[in-house]
Parts: sequence; C-alpha cells; structure tokens
Amino acid sequence: MAASDFRLERDSMGELRVPADALWGAQTQRAVQNFQLSGLRMPRGFIRALGLVKWSAAGANAELGQLDRERAAAIQAAALEVAEGLHDAHFPVDVFQTGSGTSSNMNANEVIARLATTRSGGQPVHPNDDVNRSQSSNDVVPTAIHLSAALAIGEQLLPALQELSETIGRKAADVGEIVKTGRTHLMDAMPLTLGQELGAWRTQVEDSITRIRSCRPRLHCLALGGTAVGTGVNAPPGFAAAVAALLSRQTSLDLRPSRDFFASLSSQDTAVELSGQLRTLATCLMKIANDLRWMNSGPLAGLGEITLPALQPGSSIMPGKVNPVAAEAVAMAAAKVMGNDLTVTIAGQSGNFQLNVMLPVIAHDLLQGIDLMANASRCLARSAIAGFAVNSRQLAAALERNPMLVTALNPVIGYDKAAAIAKRAYAEGRSVMEVAAEMTDLGAERLARLLDPAALTRGGVKSGGAGD
Repeated sequence: MAASDFRLERDSMGELRVPADALWGAQTQRAVQNFQLSGLRMPRGFIRALGLVKWSAAGANAELGQLDRERAAAIQAAALEVAEGLHDAHFPVDVFQTGSGTSSNMNANEVIARLATTRSGGQPVHPNDDVNRSQSSNDVVPTAIHLSAALAIGEQLLPALQELSETIGRKAADVGEIVKTGRTHLMDAMPLTLGQELGAWRTQVEDSITRIRSCRPRLHCLALGGTAVGTGVNAPPGFAAAVAALLSRQTSLDLRPSRDFFASLSSQDTAVELSGQLRTLATCLMKIANDLRWMNSGPLAGLGEITLPALQPGSSIMPGKVNPVAAEAVAMAAAKVMGNDLTVTIAGQSGNFQLNVMLPVIAHDLLQGIDLMANASRCLARSAIAGFAVNSRQLAAALERNPMLVTALNPVIGYDKAAAIAKRAYAEGRSVMEVAAEMTDLGAERLARLLDPAALTRGGVKSGGAGD
C-alpha cells in the first residue's frame, strides 16, 4: 500500500502507522496487530454500551467540574454516534485480546476523541485525559457488560419469550381439548390433552422469564466509579452516582452504583448467574423443539401426531421430503448457548485478585447467548408452534390401541389382572376395552366409563360406578 494510505500516530510506546481513514489511533492499531486470533469482533450491543458509558462519563465529569462544557458536549455527541452504530466499522479489535478489555476501551476512547476533536473545531480532545477521565478499563468494561446485557434482556429476550408464551397459549386454546397418548421413556403411557402438554411448555417458558428477571437487580449495579482496583482513584466524589443517574435517564433502566466496587471489578458473578439462566432457557427450548420433532416424525413411519409448517424442501436427493428445520435450528442454538455458558463459567473463575481477566469473552458469549435465545424463541413461536396442524385421526387411532389405558382398572381389578389384560391386548393387536370385556365381568357400560380417555386426563380414582 502507498505511504499516503497511512498516517503516523503516537502513544506512550512510540510511533505507529495507522490506516489513513481509520478513526482509531495507535493503541487500537497495536491491538489489531497483536490479536489476530479469531476474526470475531466485539458485539454491537457491547459497542453500544461503551458509547453510552462514555456519554454518561463525559456528562458526569462536566457536572462535577472535571471537564469544560464544550469539550464534554463534543464527547457526548460523538459517544452517542458510537452508541447508535454509526462507526461500527472502526471497532476492529478481536474478542480474544487483553483480558481486561483495555484494547476495546481504548478503541472507543480513540474513536470518540477523534470525532469530538473534529466536532469541536479542532480543539484537541485526548482519548485518555478527556474521554477516559475518571475511568479505567477495569471499571468501564464490567459496566458495559452489565449495561449491554440489561438492554438486550429488556429489548430482545423478554419480549421474545413473552411472544413464545402467548403463541403457545393461543395454540393450546385452539387444540387443547384433543386427547392423545402420553409417553414416558418414549413408551405409551396414560392419556393427556394437548392443552396439558402445551401448558407444560408454557410453564417452562414463564419460569424462564421469572428466572431471567430475577437477575436484573444485580445486573443493574454498575462498576463504574471503582476505576483501577476498586478504590475509585482519580474519580471525583459523586462520579459513580452521577453516571448511574445519567444512564438511567438515557436507557430507562433502574441503574445504580455497585455497593462494592472491589467485588464488581474482581468478579463476574452476575454474568455467570445470567449465563446459567440462559442455559436453563436453552434446556427448555431444546425440550420443546425435540417434542415437536418427535410429534411431527413420519409422516408414515413416525408418530405423525402433528404436521409442522413446510418451510423448505428437506432433501437434495429425496423429492417431496420435508424436515422440521425450525425445531432443528432452535436445538442447535440451544446447544451453542449451553457451550457458551461453560465458557462464561470458566471465565468467571478468572478473577485474579482485583480484576477478572477474561472480560471480552464473557461479553461476547453472554450477549451472543441472549441474542440466540431471543431469535430462537421467535423462530419456535412463528415457524413451528403457531402453524402446526394436528392429525386428529392418528391421535385417536393410537389412543384406542393404547394398552396403558388399563391402568384405570387397577383400583377395580388389581394390578396383576390389569397387566394380564394389557399384555393380551398388545399381543393380539386388540383394544383394552375389547379384551377387558372378555377377561372381566365389569360390563360394557362400566368399562366405557372406566376407560374413557378424556375422563382419565382429569385424574382421580375411577371405580366406574354411577357417581364417577
């Protein structure tokens, strides 16, 4: 490349060539050259949070007399542009970088300083002295992790889970009275309704919503104000509270300073907690996805209880084949989130004395997990659950042949006699009703009451008497 394609930048280690059109400076360029491990960039949500942190810090510094109003206003305007994603191309640092995230913090400082300098008519804005005033990477990055996760939960994940819950509820209302064969160990079991089966899914989703919401009070506690090791050196009194107040107004979140900056810098326990809740949600979504795949299996050699929406051709060689692709995609997303949780858990253990040194990968995998679970929830709701059709004839046929209906006879004829009826019905390919009529003296009318599948879904002890 020609010499004109670069400019010279300086930092405390000396001169360095930087691409001429780059908004970043020397420290970012060193990180670009030092960390070429994955090609993965820090997530958009994290860059947004960095911009918001820098915006609030400049505002707090101005309020507390640490920055002149003109310079602070230029920094805030530039920081909001970063938060809005106008300069994402100028955040090139790899996820796998310095463990404190210093490279990403300095990337933000340099980009914002350059933009602010231009905005203020050439009045120099320094990335460290001005944009990073009253801050350290050690409190900025943990703050950005909490802030970005809190925003993603409120804007993406919880609305997606609410949509999934409501979609399941609407489907249950449509098909809920249909009775089907239950299964335990993948084997025939007592009957239940589709409403009961889908209701269990909805409860799982609602419990996941509750678990994720339970993390928010700790997630809304910010490390900013602890600076280098938690003592708050170089930050004026009131800085942490002023930043939290500004961020709260800007984001509509109830944010507050950490009650212990030393804990907030040295540990990432809240990120680990939230990651664990994402793992639990992933377990829930994988269970629902796999139930749908089993229920849809066939159409001839499987269960064939439902037909999922046909989204695309299923095979490059077998014409007419249609696969449960949405459920499969959700299951893969869930598997990825489970793997991310292990990464976050291991990274959370890397709080050596006063600083965790795996912050960037925590940010990346936590935000990726939130994004995946939000998108997977919407995919499951819109492309699988909302549009599946129930194969009522198949359900009724399987239910009629289900030998486990004989369980309802246990209180009347005993377990051993009921087992003999079940075995004979299965061996001869006949209904329990037919075989029980031959092997007991209960009579057709009483047997019909005892073995009514719909009545059995309501539980209780059946005697087949007039009061049943």
